[in-house]
Amino acid sequence: MSNRTKALLLIFSILIIDQIVKIIIKTNMVIGDEIPVLGNWFRIHFLENNGMAFGMEWGGKTGKVALSVFRMVAIAGIAWYLDSIIKKNASTGLILSVSAIIAGAAGNLIDSAFYGMIFSESWHTPAVLFPEGGGYSTFLHGRVVDMLYFPIIDSHWPDWSPLRPGQSFIFFRPVFNLADASITTGVLAILIFQKKFLEEKKS
Repeated sequence: MSNRTKALLLIFSILIIDQIVKIIIKTNMVIGDEIPVLGNWFRIHFLENNGMAFGMEWGGKTGKVALSVFRMVAIAGIAWYLDSIIKKNASTGLILSVSAIIAGAAGNLIDSAFYGMIFSESWHTPAVLFPEGGGYSTFLHGRVVDMLYFPIIDSHWPDWSPLRPGQSFIFFRPVFNLADASITTGVLAILIFQKKFLEEKKS
């Protein structure tokens, strides 16, 4: 199997699984609903966010459109880079890492671009796909669906701590999705294994 085929398979596999999970969550849960999976360590916790990975936001509606456009440009740029390293017969590990980043970025872009147009709101009842009256928003104004929550440590800062004394402390606090995890995994793999990737290319 060629590296190009491997890259495409990984991208489409991540995209399909990411979207299936998000659609299941949106059509069966209300925002704020939670399902324990591994006790208190891993929960399915349905949230939606207007912005970046791990629930971060920036700039309201204008910032959201700008972020979506930036994602499109970034995906196009990374896709060009992926094509170039495939043609140069780069390390399979590097190619798959870049593919994971593209898949994650595209997965969240799909939410932002289209979910507002094809889903009803999820605040009081589970969302309806293709509702009669139209979706809850317009093109590029959809919200990204998050659901993976790992509050492995749920405690409090000690009273003597100079940082937030006595306040709650949760690790890992952000709720994220498969697309976020795909981007993070791809970036970390490149940072950790870049030397190995270069050596494989030389050999």
